[in-house]
Amino acid sequence: MPQSIGTQPHLTVTAITEKLTVLRERIDAAARAANRQAASVTVVAVSKSQPVDAIRAAHQTGLADFGENYVQEAVPKITQFNEATTWHFIGAIQANKTRLIAGHFQWAQTVASAEVATRLSRQRPFHAADLQVCLQIRPEPASGRGGLAAADAPLLAAQIEEMPRLKLRGLMFMPRPRLSAGELRAEFCRVRQLFDELRAAGHPLDTLSMGMSEDLELAIAEGSTMVRVGTALFGARDAGSA
Repeated sequence: MPQSIGTQPHLTVTAITEKLTVLRERIDAAARAANRQAASVTVVAVSKSQPVDAIRAAHQTGLADFGENYVQEAVPKITQFNEATTWHFIGAIQANKTRLIAGHFQWAQTVASAEVATRLSRQRPFHAADLQVCLQIRPEPASGRGGLAAADAPLLAAQIEEMPRLKLRGLMFMPRPRLSAGELRAEFCRVRQLFDELRAAGHPLDTLSMGMSEDLELAIAEGSTMVRVGTALFGARDAGSA
């Protein structure tokens, strides 16, 4: 169930700026270690459970991309921001919520079936830009986690590329909890290899959304171009931190 909005301590622009500075230093160090540019990594601020004031403070620091897990919590917040803000849906997509996702978000990062993709395509407003889509790849072993089996990704990628008002951008991955650094690195490597295989097969992908507050260095080492960060920007939540 969605967490209530406004339960977090008040965060000022100064406080988030300090946290963002530390985060940027981590990303820069990880990128340099991987012979990459830090600018190749986009930060998506995971703002689920955060009040509008905290999101507005984060926006004032220069952050433009925000990730939300719960549609009913997100939509009232989204309506308070202008087109300079980009909203990513990063939670499990329920069929009865696709219309709201298609109508309010710019990205849907957790697409894992042709049924969901078809609903998003049909329900995306004609006046809106194409909805940017990532395929969510499930971990191995799946252990009940959401996502698409790697073997099924080529077919779904091809199907989405034929759908109007959707633009396939890449892959999104959320690992199982409590893995060792070696296990995490292996899982990130597996998804990056799938990303490379899809590109080699002609799919014009440019986004690999992997890595959160605790493991972003490992993800960047394996080619992540987008990290989803909540705790490192807004502080720890009671549960479900990104």
